[in-house]
Amino acid sequence: MRRVSGFAVRWIVFAVAVVLWQLATQAADDPFFPTPWQILRRCNELWLTTTTGGFGLADTVFDDILPSIGRVLLGWALAAVIGIVIGTALGRSRTGMDYVGPLFAFFRALPSPALLPVFLILFGIESGMKLALILFAAVWPILMNTVDGVRSVDAVKTDTAKSFRTPRTQWVMMVVLPAALPKIFAGLRLSLAISVILMVVSEMVGVTSGIGYQLRNAQSQFEFTTMWAWIVLLGIIGYGLNLALLAVERRALRWQPTRAAVQTAKVGG
Repeated sequence: MRRVSGFAVRWIVFAVAVVLWQLATQAADDPFFPTPWQILRRCNELWLTTTTGGFGLADTVFDDILPSIGRVLLGWALAAVIGIVIGTALGRSRTGMDYVGPLFAFFRALPSPALLPVFLILFGIESGMKLALILFAAVWPILMNTVDGVRSVDAVKTDTAKSFRTPRTQWVMMVVLPAALPKIFAGLRLSLAISVILMVVSEMVGVTSGIGYQLRNAQSQFEFTTMWAWIVLLGIIGYGLNLALLAVERRALRWQPTRAAVQTAKVGG
């Protein structure tokens, strides 16, 4: 009941915010800020009007939305693999970060959107440029959090593994990575949000499809209701991806004592 109550409260707050938004924009009557109801109707026209796509969905879903989501997931997945592998190696090394730490600090400080011209020259305007930009921006939170998580492994576990002469591969897979998972997931959540942002940025230049392109096109043609519809869609995509990742995180970290205690308390309540 407590869980249901918390869920209900969150959605009641959301509903109140939408109602206030409706009243405020309706009273202002500003073409730059349409009402939520106008945005909702435009969303239906954009994405749920059946054309050649079928399945009750419009062409924009198959031509723009799904490819954009695919780029986000692929770029983020590549960043996760690279960040976890390199971060684990550097975290287990005593001197690795001493050599590459300043280099990483330099690249992390670079604004990723400012590198868009560089990636355009290197990869052209095709999907390679978009994936490279997402990968570059998303890899740093995962990599640095993995290094921090690997280095924070309990010394008792390390000594125990040495005393039992545990093979290095088994030690890393069965002890080091599980112990570092909380910090790795923190980096994954942050990098997922960054991936969505960079997907939009990469699709605003030199392309003719994607959510970023449609957003820029609507703004340039002064179709502000359409522009807000795409903005709302980005919020929905970001929220849905984060919700899915949180579900995976809860399942992956059920073994932690604190999380197990919380789950037991919920069941008991």
